[in-house]
Amino acid sequence: MGCAVTGFEVSPKLSIEESVLAGLVERAEADDVALRVGVVLESNGAVLLLERDDRLTFRNRLHLPGTILQPGESLVAAVGRGVAEETGLLVVEITRYLGSFDYLSAAGKPVRREHFAARVAEFGPVRLSNYSGYRWVPLAGELPVTSSIRQILDGYRG
Repeated sequence: MGCAVTGFEVSPKLSIEESVLAGLVERAEADDVALRVGVVLESNGAVLLLERDDRLTFRNRLHLPGTILQPGESLVAAVGRGVAEETGLLVVEITRYLGSFDYLSAAGKPVRREHFAARVAEFGPVRLSNYSGYRWVPLAGELPVTSSIRQILDGYRG
């Protein structure tokens, strides 16, 4: 299906120039920010959003699957790992770079979240690890996400 298996890791097919990814990492290092990835997975005009069971006002919105980049890990590996860990789905292709936004972590550290669109081998079953639920939300409707993620999804819908 276009992805390579190395040991126990799956390396998704990449439809983005490697130099673009290297530039994102270099820019984050120069700006001294931690890197996270967010991933847009679309099926039949709807995007997969994950739901925490937090009752705090700022935490009740839905989230894209994603993860923090581990030391020495590539963005490609982080995209695949983050989706697999949070949803149980296997990324087979990273199709587009969608942009980024910066924010402060709960610990007050600067973070940059880079976003990508990806294809998965199958859309189910979704097996959650850190979330209490998930929803496939139509892209054409009102998206119950933060304004930063809404901008990423608006660009994706383009």
